[in-house]
Amino acid sequence: MNRVNWAAEIDELHRRRRLSEACGGPTAVARHHAAGKLTVRERIDALLDADSFREVGKLAGRGSYDAHGVLAAFEPAPYVMGLGRIDGRPVAIGGEDYTIRAGTGFGSDRRKGGQGGFIEDLAHAYRLPLINLVDGTGGSVDTARRKGYTVVPGYGQDGFERSVDLLGIVPVVCAVMGTTAGGPAMRAILSHWSIMVKGQAQIFAAGPPVVERAFGVKLDKDELGGSQIAVDTAGSIDNAAEDEADCLRQIRRFLSYLPQNVWEMPPPVVCADPVDRCDDALAEIVPRSSRQAYDMRKLLGMVVDRDSLFELQPTFGRAIITAFARMNGKPIGIVASNPMVGGIVDARAARKQGHFVELCDTFHLPIVFFADVPGLMVGVASESEAILREGVRARYIGLQVSVPVFSVIVRKCYGVAGGGFIDRGGLNFKIAWPSAQWGSLPVEGGVKAAYRREIEAADDPARREQEIESELRRLASPFRTAEAFAIEDLIDPRETRPYLCQFIDALQGRLRSDLGPKSKVGVRP
Repeated sequence: MNRVNWAAEIDELHRRRRLSEACGGPTAVARHHAAGKLTVRERIDALLDADSFREVGKLAGRGSYDAHGVLAAFEPAPYVMGLGRIDGRPVAIGGEDYTIRAGTGFGSDRRKGGQGGFIEDLAHAYRLPLINLVDGTGGSVDTARRKGYTVVPGYGQDGFERSVDLLGIVPVVCAVMGTTAGGPAMRAILSHWSIMVKGQAQIFAAGPPVVERAFGVKLDKDELGGSQIAVDTAGSIDNAAEDEADCLRQIRRFLSYLPQNVWEMPPPVVCADPVDRCDDALAEIVPRSSRQAYDMRKLLGMVVDRDSLFELQPTFGRAIITAFARMNGKPIGIVASNPMVGGIVDARAARKQGHFVELCDTFHLPIVFFADVPGLMVGVASESEAILREGVRARYIGLQVSVPVFSVIVRKCYGVAGGGFIDRGGLNFKIAWPSAQWGSLPVEGGVKAAYRREIEAADDPARREQEIESELRRLASPFRTAEAFAIEDLIDPRETRPYLCQFIDALQGRLRSDLGPKSKVGVRP
């Protein structure tokens, strides 16, 4: 019997794989490394579990052939993608290869990824988390020359339909690793969480040459879209990384709190931190003077599992702290006031709160609010930033959540902003510390408005104002509210961890019974 021999074809297969693995060639790779950047395959290997990457579409690219039909030259497609694992769990991953045409697509009949394409379809079909490592600028005006015609935006595989679908079913993470504009920049925003590398990555709708042509203003890439703009000021990107290694570490950590998809539970871990730990420092952390600040991050660290706090958007909307954490090994979401900057909710903080609450609700993370909020930011600047619309939008999102919510009132909880820390749409479970105070307005600010005529008519207006304030403070005691069961519990601050752990353990069955995509109704304000 004759044996079939495919050695020549198999050798050709491996030769073409080697050509693809060479990226844009030694010179381009050396230039990339000289800029302090890893190649896309190096990034993928560093991010994923060892030896877990299975590349798909490695042979895609442009080949030119001699007269005998032999491959004479090959340019790989400027996108690398496939399957891998993080902490043993499968993920879909892809990224531009900047060493080839600066990561711009070349109009193949079917995209591997970057602006839609196979990798998004794979994540959707298999219900896997999707990781985009963005390092490209999308389309090019040269496309018209190559195609012989111009393309209507959104035509073919450049649409965002699949990207939008993914946001409702699987975690989507985007890391901006270099200069990003156009379609890839849009996809960085179409994610649940995004991160960029300081000093190396920039993101904008269009780059400095376009801005200069339009407005006559010369800017460098960092001035237009570096981390100070995109992360700290605009909040377009959630977190910043010191370098690529830090970026990849943060991606792994972010995903560790989330399920593979909305049909699964968030993954628990073994907890070595005692559930009944009561930190004595909690009894002293809140100053008696409501004008004095304290470190809310330190407070949270004493309540949640040790070293489990992972903050999202730490430099944007700083009046609010949003973070993942664990209680007895179970993932939770935390929304907390930040007394170090006053805790007054401005438009940016409200937007940050709304996005985070929706993220937790989508992936079945119980939410714990830690309130010390005097109210909404007032003034012309705040009104110009649409504080009312942003505040109501955050409240609207909060009223639609279906996951269990706890409110821990640490100190102040006033007005509409305070209402945003209360679960009126659910069980409305509130616990408070003895330092708590609440109402429509703080006593200090509301007495003159409510009792102006009485104060002005008094023989000693200043004394009468003080008398009214003292009376209202007595009525505002949290003990009186607890007597009326208008708050579910008033607790010793040191009991906060064991208290929350017990209830979070108890609600796991409820979470398991409510898996699947979330239904949202109505139009946001």
